[in-house]
Amino acid sequence: MSRFLRNQGWVAGLFALLIFLFVVTKLIQPGYGSGDFGSLARAVLPYAFAVAAQTVVVIAGGIDLSVAAMMALTSVTAASMMNGASEEYALFVVPFVLAMGLVLGALNGILIVVTRVPDIVVTLAMLFVLQGAALLVLGAPGGAAAEWLKASVIGTVPVPGLPDWADAWVPKALVLLVVCLCIVWIPLRRSRLGLSIYAIGSNELAAFRSGVPVARTRIIAYALSGLFAALGGLSLTIS
Repeated sequence: MSRFLRNQGWVAGLFALLIFLFVVTKLIQPGYGSGDFGSLARAVLPYAFAVAAQTVVVIAGGIDLSVAAMMALTSVTAASMMNGASEEYALFVVPFVLAMGLVLGALNGILIVVTRVPDIVVTLAMLFVLQGAALLVLGAPGGAAAEWLKASVIGTVPVPGLPDWADAWVPKALVLLVVCLCIVWIPLRRSRLGLSIYAIGSNELAAFRSGVPVARTRIIAYALSGLFAALGGLSLTIS
């Protein structure tokens, strides 16, 4: 425990602050319950994925201004494809949209590596391109999300292994966020790829001299950013 507090003290501090704010809110508004907490988690979910998308790129020493536009494009793509479609068809839409985000993110990285134009310029240009593409896909508000996809976030699907009182209070949106981050982030932190991303963000020249494939690592970092942006886009579709 002491080692965790030394290494991740800020995480413990954030959790303590969250609990404190929850207690204060409960005292001020006694009617605040699990439904309100779940609504808050669902509202935060797209922003959390956007932060994750930007974090990967920043760790690699870059910046991605196209994250919001990529979320918009993946969101309207998913909404338009699932609108009026069967529930089974949505099982194809979700991986398609995730792959779409992965490819768009990798395209950002490839353009940056090949042209050697600064990240901020390439991603700013991509922002306008993706915004235009989103308007072409869905020019006005509309579309829909599959019922099973909404149920997995809104909370009608129980979490296996949790008692009823905990299942009522633990937002499904929070569970989804933690699962997605663990699947992608923990292997990233503990793998050779993760160390390479940290290395090029710290000192690109030193990383290159140490044998790190800088170009490939930068492309992968942007691809992961696109994947998180696509997850954020899907969460926007659900909401």
